[in-house]
Amino acid sequence: MEHPETGHSPMEQFIIEPLISINLAGYDISYTNSALFMTFAVAATALLFWGATRQRTMVPGRLQATAELLYEFVANMVKENTGTEGMRYFPFVFTLFMFILFGNVLGLMPYAFTFTSHIIVTAAMAVFIFLAVTIIGFARHGLHFFSLFVPPGAPLGIAIVLAPLELFSYLIRPVSMSLRLFANMLAGHVLLKVLAGFVISLGVVYGVVPFLAVFAVTLLEIMVALIQAYVFALLTCIYLNDAIHLH
Repeated sequence: MEHPETGHSPMEQFIIEPLISINLAGYDISYTNSALFMTFAVAATALLFWGATRQRTMVPGRLQATAELLYEFVANMVKENTGTEGMRYFPFVFTLFMFILFGNVLGLMPYAFTFTSHIIVTAAMAVFIFLAVTIIGFARHGLHFFSLFVPPGAPLGIAIVLAPLELFSYLIRPVSMSLRLFANMLAGHVLLKVLAGFVISLGVVYGVVPFLAVFAVTLLEIMVALIQAYVFALLTCIYLNDAIHLH
């Protein structure tokens, strides 16, 4: 659906376009705008921590303080939700958190591309986490891992009814994880695009109200970007806790 004045669809910002066309054995593995901003997210994370650790001081500067705050925030989240045993998975959770965080935040810049607004990206991460957690569970507990789906202390009759529900709840995890991140980022960017279109079409005088709305929604989207990265990492910790401790 195109904006009535600008003629641009709010969905145009989500189109994946090849930047470097690559065809390998009949498969299209082109380097796209989505891949470019994934690269930016990785590079921004690397630059942040390279700059923060290049000249460490007892009294940290802003860059070092930001890096330490992010590190301690995720470390505390992992420890509180998985225990000390879960700290071995901290590097993965931290990498995941930073990748999503920068993907969300960079996507708010003008002419940027938000790769976390694509279900294929969020689903790929969610499915990987689901498979990794399941493998960890079986590796640590063997067939006893199936006890996760039986409520402790439940009578046999109730357990027979609840076990399939618990199993379904477990299998639906990657769906809920991927949809939550995808839907929040997609909806916010569509709203921003629509409001920005009204600012352009209404002009300087009458466009003040939608401009203020754009400003307010942008602040809200920054909060959403931070929260969604946190929620995705938090759910990963909770699922790891289930695999480690079976509860």
